[in-house]
Amino acid sequence: MAMWFIILISLCICYVLSSIFSHFQSSTKLPPGPPSIPIISTFLWLHTSPLQMESYLRTAVAKYGPIVTLRIGSRISIFIADRTIAHNALLQHGALFADRPPVPPLVKILSSNQHSINSAPYGPLWRLFRRNLTSQILHPSRVRSYAPARKWVLDILLKRLLPNSESVSPVCVVEHFQYAMFCLLVLMCFGDKLDEPKIKEVENVQRTMLLNLRRFGLLNLSPKLTKIFLPKRWEEFLQLRRNQERVIIPLIEARRKAKQNRGNRGNREENREGKEEEEEDEDFVLSYVDTLLELHLPEEGNRKVTDGEMVGLCSEFLTGGTDTTSTTMQWIMANLVKHPEIQHKLFEEIQGVMGNGTEEEVKEEDLGKLPYLKAVVLEGLRRHPPGLFLQARGVKEDIEFLNYVIPKNASVNFMAAEMGRGADVWEDPMVFKPERFMGGGAAGFDVTGSKEIKMMPFGAGRRICPGYGLGILHLEYFLANLVWKFEWKGVDGDDVDLSEKVEFTVVMKNPLKANISPRF
Repeated sequence: MAMWFIILISLCICYVLSSIFSHFQSSTKLPPGPPSIPIISTFLWLHTSPLQMESYLRTAVAKYGPIVTLRIGSRISIFIADRTIAHNALLQHGALFADRPPVPPLVKILSSNQHSINSAPYGPLWRLFRRNLTSQILHPSRVRSYAPARKWVLDILLKRLLPNSESVSPVCVVEHFQYAMFCLLVLMCFGDKLDEPKIKEVENVQRTMLLNLRRFGLLNLSPKLTKIFLPKRWEEFLQLRRNQERVIIPLIEARRKAKQNRGNRGNREENREGKEEEEEDEDFVLSYVDTLLELHLPEEGNRKVTDGEMVGLCSEFLTGGTDTTSTTMQWIMANLVKHPEIQHKLFEEIQGVMGNGTEEEVKEEDLGKLPYLKAVVLEGLRRHPPGLFLQARGVKEDIEFLNYVIPKNASVNFMAAEMGRGADVWEDPMVFKPERFMGGGAAGFDVTGSKEIKMMPFGAGRRICPGYGLGILHLEYFLANLVWKFEWKGVDGDDVDLSEKVEFTVVMKNPLKANISPRF
């Protein structure tokens, strides 16, 4: 207790002057918001969960309007709850709101001083990283080339589920979904079909870091002081980072050696045959790491990306493609179990395309013939978006926006989940009803919000998630095959609970358990 008292007093002394100055001297043209008590409010927010924050903000929005200011210590946080205002900021004034606010010290460490797509300031470095990802890995032709990898992962998932379908025991689906999606993202990231122990090792260091980040939040307040008073906590955090590097860097190095070997083999073939073509292994898959090994940073002396920076970029790639997809899959399957009539309608649509069990797999070319499947996926993303808020935006200098001042270094946040559940757009917004996307055609629905924001599970504007198309493809492909292969039923006496909790994404508080049985 004495140690915590010393820490509290030290932090208060460190922040009191800046907090008071910010509280009383900031522009009177800030958006309105509730009063706050310097220092005390900071510690209260530290112990507030995102769900509690969202609930509090809904009340604040009802009182103060669609743009609300919260003062958290010396930092000003602005929250936007209105979809029209969000469209104005993110699309019509996209360049102004494309930056990031100052990142916390721990994020700087994990991203190698903001050398990642999510954390990089809006500018040349961010454009370079994002363009590399979108043009190399997420290009439509490249996405199609990963079809065999998706089939490989589907087989892994079905094999894990099959024993449960032959027993009376219900299956807890989330672990199987997470592992399957992680297998796919590991292959796309490192280019190799790793064995299960190695995949589990990578998954373990990633998940351990993600689930513990909130516990280390106190270290962000004042690194100089917390390194003195909380050295063990700092050592714990740094050890998690070292564990990431210990596991991921050898995979990067293996890919570097494989690249060199392919180059040497190509040179030998050229000398022997007099040809300029390089032979490729039949199983060769261009990986994300391959593209990073070729990347140079013009703004930093045209140097190559370091191994530490690649660890951060690979971690970002694995996390962004795994948890969001597996979480959404679980939410959708939970609703299909809770509403068997929706599951039956979806199965009938798939059966109309596939026939009476003669085809074992719903192939990717079949997905375009399944509009109700698309509607189910869109409704899942609307009703259960991966995050309550978009990742915070920032502005490079004080700007005037809708007669308010948005100050430099402020954190600008968008209430994404709330916008997708607005009664002004959606009838019965809390009800899972895929039919709402069928009238105008789910295929024509603009999930990017380019013309109008009705929901934004992937964000919007210049920092929209670059992998949104790949994410929707994965959801459609795996969900179609799960429903085609198995009938999903609830567990007797155990109603499906749609309560939420926040981990890295918004997950089910009580993970889905279901009885599954083969359809054929």
